Amino acid sequence: MNKVFANWPKLQQGLSDESQEIVAFTTTRLSGNSRPPFDDFNLGLHVGDDPQAVLDNRTELLNNCALQDAQWLEQVHGITCIKSARNSLVPVADACWSDETELACVVMTADCLPVAFRQGDKIAVAHAGWRGLLNGVLENTLCVLDAATTDIWLGPAIGAQVFEVGAEVREQFIDHDANSEAAFIPSDNSGKWLADIYQLAKLRLVAAGVASQHIYGGDYCTYTDHERFFSYRCNAITGRMATVIYRRKV
Repeated sequence: MNKVFANWPKLQQGLSDESQEIVAFTTTRLSGNSRPPFDDFNLGLHVGDDPQAVLDNRTELLNNCALQDAQWLEQVHGITCIKSARNSLVPVADACWSDETELACVVMTADCLPVAFRQGDKIAVAHAGWRGLLNGVLENTLCVLDAATTDIWLGPAIGAQVFEVGAEVREQFIDHDANSEAAFIPSDNSGKWLADIYQLAKLRLVAAGVASQHIYGGDYCTYTDHERFFSYRCNAITGRMATVIYRRKV
C-alpha cells in the first residue's frame, strides 16, 4: 500500500513515520483491488465501484496499520465534526476527532482538501471542499482542540493552478475575510477564478488561533498528479483516497 505521510515534525525522533505515536497519512490510488476507472486503491463505497473490492481495500488499509477500528463518515460538504466511535455506524459528518488509541479518524477525498490535526492526546481530521471551508468545518473541528498548540497537516488536494471557481465563490470568501482576495487570480476563462485552497485554509486556521508555523503540507496537486491520486475534476467517475490519523498504543 502506498501512502503520503504528514510532513509535520516527528514527536519521537529517530523513529519512522509509521512508528510515531501519532500517525497521519493520505493513501494513493496505487496497488489495490479496484478495477478501472476506480483503479486501484479506491476506498469510497459511494462512487459505483464493486463494494467487495472497496471493502477489501479498507481491510488492507486497517491491516497495514495494525488497527481494527476506524471511523468512516458519510460526507456531505458540511461542517459537522463528531467524536469517533468503535462501531459500524457511518454518521453524516465531514470531520471527526478522538482521544483514544488505536481508533483511526478517516475522511475521503479526490480533490477536496483533507486536513489532519494533532494536539496533545487528541487527533482529528476534516474534509474541506470549498463549501465546507467557507462555512467553517476547520473552525468547528478546532472547537475540541486548543488551537494555539495544535499542529496541522494539509494533505493532497487540487492545486491553485487548476482549481477554477466562479466569481460568486470568490466573493463569498472575500466577504468573510478580505485577506482571502490574495488566494484568487483570474482564470483564462472569462468570469472564472483560480483558487488556492491551501492558502484559503491557512487563512482560516490562523484566524481561528492556529500558529502559522504549526501548519504543514500543501505541497501536492491531485489534478495534475492524477496517476498517483484520484481527481474528480480530472475524471468525474473515479475513486477516493483516505486521509487517516490515529494514535498508536505505546
